[in-house]
Amino acid sequence: MAEKETESTRVYLRFKETFGGRKRSRGRGKRSDEDGASSRPFGSGRDPKGIGDVMNTLTNRLGWDSTLSQAELINRWAEVAGDSTAAHSEPVGIEGGLLTVKCDSTAWATQLRLMRVEILGRIATRFPEAGIESIRFQGPNVPSFKRGPRSVQGRGVRDTYG
Repeated sequence: MAEKETESTRVYLRFKETFGGRKRSRGRGKRSDEDGASSRPFGSGRDPKGIGDVMNTLTNRLGWDSTLSQAELINRWAEVAGDSTAAHSEPVGIEGGLLTVKCDSTAWATQLRLMRVEILGRIATRFPEAGIESIRFQGPNVPSFKRGPRSVQGRGVRDTYG
């Protein structure tokens, strides 16, 4: 004796048919083997992955490895340069493979220039994806008319008369 379907059962079956992807017969009968074969809970490719693996795959696909590695280098400057050196220097930016580090004094900038090869070696081993090719150490900001990226020959800005 077939049970009479209620409206809620019909709505449920319609939703299941629409959103579930497979149709269900309304009569009694056995499930076919085809329905169960398409979804296996422990089949290949169904193993859960860690969030770290998922994030690494995502950053590789989007090409963020270099940018993230550069940001990590700036955040971990104390580990690369050492605690005492990091207390007197701060990385201010990376542009075109050039890491710019601002120092507290010209003495610290000179000392770090002497340590350039050692610091570049540490960066290359810990952050190879950052793409750092060179480091520029700057002293404190003191205006100079003789040297700089936009300097000109001659008297420059002091030449106000003829």
